[in-house]
Amino acid sequence: MLFEPTRAEGLARMATFVPRAGKSYQERRNFDLGEAPISAVSQLSPWLRHHLISEQEVLTSALEQHNFQTAIPYVQQVFWRGYFNGWLEQHPTVWMSYKAQLAKAQQNQNHDYAEAIAGQTGILCFDHWCNTLKDEGYLHNHARLWFASIWIFTLRLPWELGAAFFLEHLHDGDPASNTLSWRWVAGLHTKGKNYVATADNIEKFTDGKFRPTGQLAQAPAPLVEAEEHLIVALAQPQNKPNKSHLLVITEEDCLAGVKTHPLCSGILGLVSPDATHFAQRAVQNTVADLGGHTYVGHHWSTEIARAAKNVQTTNVVTSYIPVGHVSDGMVVAKNNLKGHGIQLTMSTRQYDLQVWPNAAKGFFRLKKKIPNILEALNIG
Repeated sequence: MLFEPTRAEGLARMATFVPRAGKSYQERRNFDLGEAPISAVSQLSPWLRHHLISEQEVLTSALEQHNFQTAIPYVQQVFWRGYFNGWLEQHPTVWMSYKAQLAKAQQNQNHDYAEAIAGQTGILCFDHWCNTLKDEGYLHNHARLWFASIWIFTLRLPWELGAAFFLEHLHDGDPASNTLSWRWVAGLHTKGKNYVATADNIEKFTDGKFRPTGQLAQAPAPLVEAEEHLIVALAQPQNKPNKSHLLVITEEDCLAGVKTHPLCSGILGLVSPDATHFAQRAVQNTVADLGGHTYVGHHWSTEIARAAKNVQTTNVVTSYIPVGHVSDGMVVAKNNLKGHGIQLTMSTRQYDLQVWPNAAKGFFRLKKKIPNILEALNIG
């Protein structure tokens, strides 16, 4: 298995990559070398996505081995995920709109869509990336941009279907990063500025493996939408109850149980059967190591109530769940739990408390704050 969903594997990969997080990463990070060993990029995103390892661990390790100026391209790359999470958290109607438009698009799937997800478009590079995604659950970030651009502007398919296809297969599929990246390519995130894949760019950054001359859309216009997505305030941080509680671990934060609170009476893992295999195994492995059990299903409130009753508590704690599928499921569960007299508390990670308030607009604002954030988190 290329990606083993354990904390030990994530830490091992981090240790192997970090020596290359400086000049080597800066010079070669945009090259997708296909079957060749990928030495310039870390491929740590699946473990960071599910917080089998933390951003603080990766940033600390990188800045222990490289000075800030040398490591800044990689440091900034780590912060992009937090930026997307924080931005979507403050613009939740983007996620609501995506789900609504996806439902409509799924009712009108056509032959072109079927060919695209089967990797049978005749565009060699696109078909290769499609099959790689399905076989390996991973694509180089540059290939994701090319893929999305071809999907939207050459194949002229709804971007929501492409975003859903990615979430179905990517080990590191994150609702915020994925949705906003597809919107950025389409010209919706930065309004009027779309990303257009070109044969020259693909040839250069695949070292000549692919050159789809004459097959790609030329100078397509960005997509537009009528809906305005207004900013909303971030939720106020909650403190863990100073009493016996059940700890719930989801695919959003497998590190929540690494340092269990003395008042933690039990541990329950929750994961949807619709989640990727990597996400399911990440939760199951984590919870098994802590002596708890994992429920794979949709009836979260029933399972939480049962587990809380077993450890004789009405207090349940989990890490804050940002906007996305898991949050959608937990909102329903939280409302149902009130009927059982059970209080669900979501504890926000310190990293997110530092990053999200600076992610309301463009990445540039957050980028300027990175040194201050590192200092506040005592990194580097």
